[in-house]
Amino acid sequence: MKTWQVVLGALISILFIWLALRGLQLREFLNAVRGANYWWLIPGIAVYFAGVWVRAWRWHYLLGPVKKVPTVTMFPITTIGYMGNNIYPARAGEVLRAVVLKRRAGVSVSASLATIIVERIFDGVVMLGFVFVNLPELAKLTGASGFVGNIQQAALIGTGAFLGALGVFLIAAMFPQTAAKAGLRGIQLLIPSRLHGKIIGIMSKFLDGLASLRSPFNVLMVFFTSVLIWLLETGKYWFVMHAFDFNVSFFALMLMNGIVNLATTIPSAPGYIGTFDAPGIAVLTAYGVEHSVAAGYTLVLHVALWVPITLLGAYYLAREGIQWNDSLRAETADV
Repeated sequence: MKTWQVVLGALISILFIWLALRGLQLREFLNAVRGANYWWLIPGIAVYFAGVWVRAWRWHYLLGPVKKVPTVTMFPITTIGYMGNNIYPARAGEVLRAVVLKRRAGVSVSASLATIIVERIFDGVVMLGFVFVNLPELAKLTGASGFVGNIQQAALIGTGAFLGALGVFLIAAMFPQTAAKAGLRGIQLLIPSRLHGKIIGIMSKFLDGLASLRSPFNVLMVFFTSVLIWLLETGKYWFVMHAFDFNVSFFALMLMNGIVNLATTIPSAPGYIGTFDAPGIAVLTAYGVEHSVAAGYTLVLHVALWVPITLLGAYYLAREGIQWNDSLRAETADV
């Protein structure tokens, strides 16, 4: 990445960390963290990895029209992608897993990235759904919650953006020849002629990656698995909550999950530092959870989400015999 992008992400993380920690009583925070019952992390992590397996199955399903790759092969590559997102800026893990899949199964990077973008669009729609399901309760909280106060307006804007993107992809999938003609026209108008052949080839493979969206049944299956994935992740929030001395409803945790994951789309330092924590603490304090307990819970939850999948992804990357060297950097940079 360019230096200014790294600096911008770091500055945004610093801002969100400040929002998360302002007014925090350090002694009470440490007491909350020390007093937690960490045995509850075990079922939480197990549920989370079940969700990762469903993610791998969903990716296998999306790639089916391009190439049948077993879920058991997709799972390690999916964890490698998580690892890349957690330690490299700008969600580099998404590109990394597309490159690894190309090396492992011969699937073009362009087709893989098309399915990955589709995944992210469906994830965004489900996250916004989690917010909208809880709008009546959220309306009671926004008056005193400050940071969460504008979430309704942000949710409406985000819904328009995600649904608009989903509509474009569905149209491109249903009418690939029309989409190809429109893309070709745009390439001829905007791209230097010496690059036409390469860009057209990428576009064709990208459109191939959308083939799974041509069936209404496939679209429903992708949506269903996306809901299941995020309900399982909310299950982890619920288990980790039991390690601390507070209790909110599962729907409140769905709302927290939706808000924090939408917030992590904001550029930040690797691992979503700050952008995960500040909105999570804000949601819980809006529900009446004491600030130090909310901060302790959110920190432990963030670590429990970050460490296991990052370690497993690093293990699988090493087992694949792939190193983050100059060759791989160049390959991802081209993408």
